[in-house]
Amino acid sequence: MTTGKNTKFYETPNHPYQGERIAEEADLLGRYGLKNKQEFWRAQSELREMRREARRLLGDAQGDVEVAAEAGSEFVARLQRLGILDEQDDISDVLSLEVTDLLERRLQTVVYRKGLANTPQQARQFVSHGHVTVDGARVRTPSKKVEVDEQPTVAFDENSPLADDLHPERAEAQE
Repeated sequence: MTTGKNTKFYETPNHPYQGERIAEEADLLGRYGLKNKQEFWRAQSELREMRREARRLLGDAQGDVEVAAEAGSEFVARLQRLGILDEQDDISDVLSLEVTDLLERRLQTVVYRKGLANTPQQARQFVSHGHVTVDGARVRTPSKKVEVDEQPTVAFDENSPLADDLHPERAEAQE
């Protein structure tokens, strides 16, 4: 018998049958090549936690952005390192983030945006099958957040058949 919490890392929508929300989620699932809505809800929950932390820091500082930025400097630095915030952004910009800002930093999306795959779904397959390395290390997790300084090191594994420019799956991307 295991001891510990059995908790989900995401919250589901309050109202399960809202046509507009369902259509928007389906569009983002296709655009970012997510496996299921749980991945989308996990990103939403992560964003919710970031906003909650920013509101807490701003509330503790009574709305003074400079004091809040000083207290949350590590928090903001982590978001800047991940590329979710720009260098000139401060803690108040966390409140205006969208879920797409988080989805853009996933390894699967970075692989697709770099042109290593023809579709986000193919990028997911390349990552999960172990064809992609980050900083020289093979990564099999499509949802891994890629830091800004790691982004140039995203490439095909040198032992992968996909590293060859003439591989049939890469032919379309080279045109």
